[in-house]
Amino acid sequence: MPKTGLLIEKVNDFDKNGLIKKEVDIEFGRLKELRQKYPFVENLASIEWLDPDKLFNLNPDQVGELFTLIEAIFKPFGNPTLNCGNVYRNARLQIRDLKNLLRTGVDDRKSLAQKIDAPWERIGGFGQDKLLAKKIICCFNYEKGTMFPIFSNQHLRHFVNRATGAVTMQTGHRSLGQEYEYFTAELLKAKNSLPPTRNWSTIYFARFLYSTYPPPDTERPIEKRKTTFVTDEQLDMQSFVNLLGELQHQGKITGEQFRQNRNLWMQQAAERQELTNRLKKLL
Repeated sequence: MPKTGLLIEKVNDFDKNGLIKKEVDIEFGRLKELRQKYPFVENLASIEWLDPDKLFNLNPDQVGELFTLIEAIFKPFGNPTLNCGNVYRNARLQIRDLKNLLRTGVDDRKSLAQKIDAPWERIGGFGQDKLLAKKIICCFNYEKGTMFPIFSNQHLRHFVNRATGAVTMQTGHRSLGQEYEYFTAELLKAKNSLPPTRNWSTIYFARFLYSTYPPPDTERPIEKRKTTFVTDEQLDMQSFVNLLGELQHQGKITGEQFRQNRNLWMQQAAERQELTNRLKKLL
């Protein structure tokens, strides 16, 4: 059977009981709720009013409402997730950088590639395939129908290969954003070329892809997840350095005190939390 015929057959067999469609409707409802609470697209000035507590609460440590909503929206998908809360803490500590990046993310004059290639890596934890950055961009651009809730470039490549029958290994594009934009365009062509899926939302089509063609890394052996602990420690260090930087910027500590506290954190692992809590009180 030709590739297109096989794909249509799988489309016709998908979600016969309509349960996934109902879940997607719930996801759309959550997206609308998010956009009502955070009208960054409709009111650019609201980005400047963004409360740091909406990103991360310091007492007690807890992920803020904005990121909680974003993660809840995309939880049903098979995308890689962030297993450490430090990335959200870093967003709070570097809220000025985040606000500038949000402005880029909602700017209609910017291409999808430009939005992804913006310097999100300035915020500790945002740089690994820019997964969280892509989720943010998707939330504030979903109504355009030009982006799928698929945030791994590898997953996009996998789905393009399965949906089109082409084996795409290298795109010739230099940046992460350009590659992502290229695979997204190819996947949109595949979706819109089939009468049964042409009117599907990109969210529903993504659910079809993850259900029908699950990427190989969505069921990884447990042994491959051991790097999480290393990543957590690195993010802890980045978060602490960001805290010191903010205190120095506010004039609460000197450059010498910055170096002393950084050395204390590196040399006395058992005292790290107490040291961090003591310094947070200076904010």
